[in-house]
Amino acid sequence: MKNSITCNKVYTAGEVFYNKEIFFENGLITEIKDFSREAEFANIAPAFFDTHINGGEELYFTEHPNIEALEDMISASQKTGTGFILACLITSDTANILNGISAVKQFMVENPNGGILGMHLEGPFLNIKKRGAHLAKYVRKPTNEEIGEILEAGKEVIKIWTIAPENFSEKQIQLILDAGVTISAGHSNATAEEAAKAFKSGITLVTHLYNAMSAFGHREPGLIGATLANKNVWAPIILDGHHCHFDAAKVAYNSKKEKLFIISDALFLGGKKSHFQWQEFDAFLEIDTYRNSEGNLAGGAISVGQCIYNAVNKVGIPLTEAIDMATRRPFEAINLQANLGKIDVGYQARFTSFDDSLRHFSLI
Repeated sequence: MKNSITCNKVYTAGEVFYNKEIFFENGLITEIKDFSREAEFANIAPAFFDTHINGGEELYFTEHPNIEALEDMISASQKTGTGFILACLITSDTANILNGISAVKQFMVENPNGGILGMHLEGPFLNIKKRGAHLAKYVRKPTNEEIGEILEAGKEVIKIWTIAPENFSEKQIQLILDAGVTISAGHSNATAEEAAKAFKSGITLVTHLYNAMSAFGHREPGLIGATLANKNVWAPIILDGHHCHFDAAKVAYNSKKEKLFIISDALFLGGKKSHFQWQEFDAFLEIDTYRNSEGNLAGGAISVGQCIYNAVNKVGIPLTEAIDMATRRPFEAINLQANLGKIDVGYQARFTSFDDSLRHFSLI
């Protein structure tokens, strides 16, 4: 069966095209033609991709590392125009991590087109000084044995692994890279020199720029400075106005250029959870974010689409680029871009439509 959609504006790969009809068959785009009549949609883009999301509307994946939580996460994401996610599981004991891996693997096998493309493992090998809301009792130093156990279980499931690279040997970093996992430097107190060494070793990504990393100083630039100075390092950013000031986001945009992309880092989406407790981890919903009882940020509360709105209206990023920051760029950052993240012949026919106000996003 052959299908098509028509639209006034098509946003893809940093460009916009006008009045197009997009044909697709068996889930893939087969042809794109000019279209001159009244269109079905005002604006479309490739379905958004969130590489860092922790929960859905009701369930938190680290607390419930099971299929039900994954279904909640992808459902909540899809309601906001995000068609693809990496399910994030944070610092916890080994058994919990392995349960999460098993659940994601099962979901991916049973739902190959379900929108969950793998896992983002955030921890447990972090720097205790930059743990943020992660529970101190689970933060630990890496061992070859535990790294190997996690990698063996997480084959083709773990796509991103957030670590504090200053706590790793070069051999341990290489072990993870050799397994095809993208390493992200985060929850790290690395000096600029340690960060530069980590980037030279093959780390090409950081976790939520500005947050839970050694601060920038003009004599000690830390992980933030090393990231801003390195043109090859990808930097995801949470544009809710809480995780970083919008002026800091402007600095990142001017510095990182095409290496900047959007994540939600949402603890929950939809605003239904006003308070959350998992063991000693607690979180309270404020305006557009969650904080714990210690006052630390505990995760985002807005969608990728809302971040795009802020990118355009608060940071001054052109809409074509803001869309690219939520589509092509995250796929490229973790080498998943084969036929995802663009609207072009041969690419997956998954689209997000939105209105001119950038207030309403929905999957087509």
